[in-house]
Amino acid sequence: MASSISLTEKFSSKSKSKSANLSEFINILSELTKFRITFFVSVTTFVGFILQSKEISFDFIYPALAVLVLASGASALNEYQERYSDSRMKRTSNRPIPSGRLSETNALYIALSLIFIGSLMMLAQTVEVFVLGVFTLFWYNLIYTPLKKITSFAIIPGSLVGAMPPIIGWAAAGGNIFDNQILSFASFMFIWQIPHFWLLVLLYDDQYKQAKFPTLSDKFNNKQIVWITFFWIVVLLFSSSLFIFSELSVSYLSNILLAIFGLATFVYSLKLLSIGKKDIFRKTFLAINAYVLFVLITVSVENLI
Repeated sequence: MASSISLTEKFSSKSKSKSANLSEFINILSELTKFRITFFVSVTTFVGFILQSKEISFDFIYPALAVLVLASGASALNEYQERYSDSRMKRTSNRPIPSGRLSETNALYIALSLIFIGSLMMLAQTVEVFVLGVFTLFWYNLIYTPLKKITSFAIIPGSLVGAMPPIIGWAAAGGNIFDNQILSFASFMFIWQIPHFWLLVLLYDDQYKQAKFPTLSDKFNNKQIVWITFFWIVVLLFSSSLFIFSELSVSYLSNILLAIFGLATFVYSLKLLSIGKKDIFRKTFLAINAYVLFVLITVSVENLI
């Protein structure tokens, strides 16, 4: 009887150990591939797809999944590229590589494997989708990532990366990538990333400096940075008006909703100018992200009705 209990305990212990190891591996993989970001990237691919197709079908799953896999590989490669910088920043020091939970070799292997699989998936879609995907990968890992070490304005050309996934989704649905509708939407996504990133800089400027990244504070004082960021928030809000001219948003209801939500975001963002504190930076960061999410949902629903 005692022997039976002992065997049961050993089996239970091994099962728990395997479960813990699997859970830890999933957590490491999620952090390495920046899953929350890459999942959002795949969502914008889905939005681009339905803006062209005007319907929800299972056809969107494949291009969105292909972008998710390729973006995951690109993000993992980015963490490999910035492993030394990440180790100097409190915000990123617990990432898999700098924390020692994953070796550099294994991280690179995972990154290249995901890039290879994602590229093949895109090639199986169309050559155009493949070229767009590889271009985005190239721009992110070989242009934007190194440029961050050179200039504090790297985010401006780097924002092209965030504009590409909806274009890929649009192309996967058979659309012309130079159509005014997708270009207006991609422009909106491009502009959003600039205040999004500079609000992060306002929050973590000291950490970026510790990691040897050039920041806006090397050239401007805090008040000037706040004004620059506010300017880009205003540009973001106005850029959604392009949807009307490109006929991406034509109904009175959606335009009224976009105007109301945009005005609310503008009014809230005014706090940046009067209360230059980190708590306001963080809340404004969340506010513009919520605005972008609202825009994505609104234009998607309108184009499906």
